[in-house]
Order: sequence, then structure tokens, then C-alpha cells
Amino acid sequence: MNSRIAKVVDLFCGVGGLTHGLIKSGLHVSAGFDSDKTCKYAYEANNVNEDGTRVHFVSSDVSLIDSRDISSYLENAKIRVLVGCAPCQPFSNHQKEISMIENHDKWGLLNSFIAHINNLHPEIVSMENVSNIVNHDIFFDFINQLEQEGYYVNYKVVNAADYGVPQRRRRLILLASKFGDIELMKPTHFGDHITLWDAIGHLSKIGAGEENASDRLHTASKLNDINLERIRNSVPGGTWRDWPRNILPHCYRRDSGKTYSSVYGRMEWNKVSPTLTTQFILYGTGRFGHPEQDRAVTIREGALLQTFPKEYSFVEEGDTVLRTVLARQIGNAVPVKLGEVVGKSIINHINDHVGGMS
Repeated sequence: MNSRIAKVVDLFCGVGGLTHGLIKSGLHVSAGFDSDKTCKYAYEANNVNEDGTRVHFVSSDVSLIDSRDISSYLENAKIRVLVGCAPCQPFSNHQKEISMIENHDKWGLLNSFIAHINNLHPEIVSMENVSNIVNHDIFFDFINQLEQEGYYVNYKVVNAADYGVPQRRRRLILLASKFGDIELMKPTHFGDHITLWDAIGHLSKIGAGEENASDRLHTASKLNDINLERIRNSVPGGTWRDWPRNILPHCYRRDSGKTYSSVYGRMEWNKVSPTLTTQFILYGTGRFGHPEQDRAVTIREGALLQTFPKEYSFVEEGDTVLRTVLARQIGNAVPVKLGEVVGKSIINHINDHVGGMS
């Protein structure tokens, strides 16, 4: 496969989940752009193309850079591909108030993405975002601008678990091409999901506040006495309704809190995990309790549930493991396996309409 026929630039690249998946699919990624400098080490340390070239991390705000800076990484490519996952906080289900959404500081990043597309005219575009984005006008403005520029546009909301990610993660995937109709490949694991046990069941047991001696990312957050009592009274797939009344938080003793059951839960071995957030290492912020051990999932477990390979290096040797930073980076990432599916879909499309990729 001549991966140099197409070159890819990844906007809002983070620690490289999407980039790594694209490389695994056979695409050549030239650079990733992100304003978060803490992502630089992991992005560059792990992402190397088939020809041995290392992908360059550009620490820059996508809303402020000149499109010509992006273009320099797409030079001499027959097919230029621009991909990205504009930060999704404004469109998240957790962002309830419309006024808060409209005033969110990341609201305009989707507009920055389309502005670079309009300036660069790449042959292929892909975007990943939360499923809730389809409820906002800004998304359809994005599509309209693509269509006005001559792109064939296809998008769908998918469950990442149907593509081999051991996690229930609903995401919108958009593909657009100048060459003709382009589609995401059909699910590879529909009805045959990779379970939590498949993904992390082999890892060593550790307790809350402990670190595995041979894997410093397999480290669990501490639990105070009341939360330790709560998780000991939790069952896989259950809720805080399983607890004795005396250990309930006060808000759940009131009628107004009785309907909210998506926190303080244990995962289930024979199912996929719930959607990981940037706080998956904290027991009380979601259904992130380990199925058997009295703790929340670890950084290593979260990375595996996001389908990062075990050898993916997030922290340079000798540097301190900052759990909250790593949880944010991993929770924000596109699952590697989903990135690989996007890459294979693009390659299939190029083979069908242009040829030369295989």
C-alpha cells in the first residue's frame, strides 16, 4: 500500500487516539494540532507511520492558526485528508442550559474547523463528535457549507461497541469527499461486543489508593471511608438504591434526587463498559466502579477501554504520573479502534473512486 498517496492532518488531536487508529489502518498522518501541550509527549512518542516518519505535534490553538500552517503538512499529496474532533463539551448531554451552550468558550471551534476546510479544500474530511451535536443548528450549518463546497456528505451516530470498542460510546461520525459518496464501513462487532472482562479481566488486583508495582498506570484513586462503605454495598449493574439508607448522600434521600442513578455504580464483567468521561478514575462521578475490587477503574484500565494498546506510552520515563491529567487526556480521546474504522473507510473510498491505495 502506498500510504503517501494520501496525507492526513489531525486537528484537535489530543494524545492521538484518532491518529493512531488512522496509522493502523494504513493512512499516512503528517501532523496533529492541539492547544494542550501536555499531549505532546504521548502523541509524538507513539505515532510513527509505515515509512518510519514520526508524526509531528503542533502545539497551537486551531482557532488561531493560519490555514497555510496546516497546508504545509499536506504538500505533495495526491489526496489531502483533514480530520478532527472539535472539543465536544458544548454539545454534551451534561451541558443542559442552552444559554451555557451558546456562551461556552469552545462553541466556535466547529466554525474554525469549517473555516480551515474552506481555505484548504482538502479532498476528504472526517469529523467525530458526541451524538447530541445533531440537535444543534451549528452542525447543519457545517454540513451546508461542506455541500456548498462540492462535498458529498455522509454522517451517522454509531455505538463504538459495534466496532470492537469495549465501551458503550455513542458518537457521530461524519465523512465528506470531493470524489463521490463516502460511507463508514459496516459494524464489525454488532451483537458480538468485546466485554469488560475481555478488555481488562487479565490485569492484576489492586486496592483503592494502590499502584501496581510493574505498571505505574495501573493505579487507583483513594476512597474515603464513606465511599469505601458505599462501593462495598454496590453490586455490578446496580445503583445507590441497593445501599442502606444511612450511607446515602443527602441529595438522594430527597425526591428530587431519586431519578438520578448514573453515579456510584459498578461495571459488569459480561457487558461493555459505560461511556468513559474525563473523570473515570473517580468512583462518585459515574458508573466507574470495578466489578469486583472496591475501587474505581485505573488509568491503565481506562486506556484499554479506549482501545489504546498496552505499549502506548503516556508518560515519559522518570516523569510523575498525574492521574487527573491522564484521565482527561484518555477520556477525551477518540477510541483507537474507532479511528482505525474511519481510516479503513477512507481507504476503501479512495480505492473505489481513485485507486492506488492497495
